[in-house]
Amino acid sequence: MQLKKYNHPFLFYGVAFIVPWLCWFILAWLSNSQLWDNPTVVFWGSILGLIGLFGPFVIAMVLILPDKEMRQELLSAVFNFKGIRPIFWILTFVLFPISILVAQVISLPFGHSVSQFKFVENMSFSAGIFPAWFLLIIAPILEEFGWHTYGIHCLRNRLNLLMTCVIFGIAWGIWHMPLSFVKGYYQNVLVETGIIYSINFLASLIPYLIIGNWIYYKTNRNMFLVVVFHLLAGFSNEIFQTHPDSKVIQTVLLLIFSIIIICKEKAFFFNKSHEVIL
Repeated sequence: MQLKKYNHPFLFYGVAFIVPWLCWFILAWLSNSQLWDNPTVVFWGSILGLIGLFGPFVIAMVLILPDKEMRQELLSAVFNFKGIRPIFWILTFVLFPISILVAQVISLPFGHSVSQFKFVENMSFSAGIFPAWFLLIIAPILEEFGWHTYGIHCLRNRLNLLMTCVIFGIAWGIWHMPLSFVKGYYQNVLVETGIIYSINFLASLIPYLIIGNWIYYKTNRNMFLVVVFHLLAGFSNEIFQTHPDSKVIQTVLLLIFSIIIICKEKAFFFNKSHEVIL
């Protein structure tokens, strides 16, 4: 893999931010206006929101596909499953379901109800004309094929893996911010629930990325696993009647796990040499 070819961070992040922010701030204005009572406005506003989600994916493909070597690297990341250790399959599929259940168990002595373990009848957020489950499926695919095919690599080309995770986590959190103003969207629901839960969402991105990128690079940058990891992170926090406090506990658990990984794999996270992680 030639990380040196991922050498347009300003172009990638510029487009990846400008296009979604433009779409999402317009959507935010529409969703909080009287125009939102018009089904036609809701329809086109929802489409606008989806277009914003495509931003990082489109610019990543524009930068990758014309180059033969980068194109082959992308195909390998999608279809190559050789040499993946069982532990990474297991972690990909069970980490988030197990961590949220453990967090709910820990929350019980603090007065939270066992009803948290019941399945929800409806998702906690809406997305215009699109059902919430559709966003929980399409977002991981589009985001990961944008961020993890170019966005992460262009940072890793210049930084060690830990700094890549931290800087990207901050950027990714900022990228989501306009959605906090879109009526009914997940980030907007968090804001209305309480500022601590919005902060928790932003804080949770760091351990999420540390663990996720550890799995990603250890599995030869397998895109299937990184998409499933993202998808299960979303669904695991939506399928149960989880109290928001339990999600804060989950973040603490994931942070502890990520620190353990960093301590055990110091060279992997701190050495800037690309060969250490490839």
